[in-house]
Amino acid sequence: MCQLTYAEVNKRANPARMAKDYASKNKGTGTARERDLETKQSKMKTRNNLYNQICSIENLNLADDKARKGKVYQYGIKQHDKHRESNILLLREMLLNKTYRTSAYKKFTIHDPKEREIFCLPYFPDRIIHHAIMNILEPVFVSVFTADTYSCIKGKGIHGALRAIKKALLDKTGTRYCLKLDIKKFYPSIDHAILKALLRKIIKDSDLLMLLDEIIDSADGVPIGNYLSQYFANFYMAYFDHWIKEVKRVKYYFRYADDLVIFSGDKESLHKLLVEIREYLGDHLKLTAKDNYQIFPVDARGLDFVGYRFYHTHILLRKRIKQRFIKMLKYRKNDKSIASYKGWIQHCNGKHLLKKLLHE
Repeated sequence: MCQLTYAEVNKRANPARMAKDYASKNKGTGTARERDLETKQSKMKTRNNLYNQICSIENLNLADDKARKGKVYQYGIKQHDKHRESNILLLREMLLNKTYRTSAYKKFTIHDPKEREIFCLPYFPDRIIHHAIMNILEPVFVSVFTADTYSCIKGKGIHGALRAIKKALLDKTGTRYCLKLDIKKFYPSIDHAILKALLRKIIKDSDLLMLLDEIIDSADGVPIGNYLSQYFANFYMAYFDHWIKEVKRVKYYFRYADDLVIFSGDKESLHKLLVEIREYLGDHLKLTAKDNYQIFPVDARGLDFVGYRFYHTHILLRKRIKQRFIKMLKYRKNDKSIASYKGWIQHCNGKHLLKKLLHE
């Protein structure tokens, strides 16, 4: 293989153009409805020739720039920067020669408030490669998502979910009751064979599939902490989302990662739907809904979701977030944290809370 210098490989690369192009991309059996959904899914566009785009020097440069954002003082980035140009060339060579293998994970546990095991990979080569993949694959994944999923999607997130729920609650009759549930050990329970099969519905590039398979098989389930994991997890649930909306015809459905919320004017219909959801998750995704599901009248207790408690008449900040705000003001008051909490509170009915805590 002819060895090129960084300058030779990079002479036509243009990270600014790459960033601009990337941004522009982001702007048989069963019931009749199930057959319609299967037909629609079979027609979803599959993608070829993605691997070469991932391997391009301009994409790797862009990935390096994005992976380091807000983290330039980390040890791994400082070490990488000592040989940045040669590392990017080495990374490209690894990809072209199919010799890349996921590095060993470092693991640690957090309690926020639930105990979670977090997996961490080195900056070079792994985190750069994950960003390089997502530079190309993100619009592919997003094209499969329904409008009802909110985590890890540009322009959506927590406040996108808040706006959608607030709008839904204007229909007081259609949102009298709520079903709220989440999935037991979601990330560790994601089945590798099913995830790989789902990826092959939309990707036909064999080189890219080989790379994704290697990353998927580097840990049990999908490891929390990997940049790719949040997209894998969202994608894993995407066809369930389509089933909810297009087969079950649920009008008010919202999903944030593995937290699911459904509104209805009829309590009994939610109990019936819950049974079907459990069956779908088990049969198609090998997932289990937690037993602590809730079906309740919205006006009686409100919906606790994405950091807020929703009622038909108002929205409050989640109690735990308010308690953290109070604790911060008492023990480690600082302008940056205050601004962050103000950002949370400005989206709910929290004017009096701010006055009380900040004495404004």
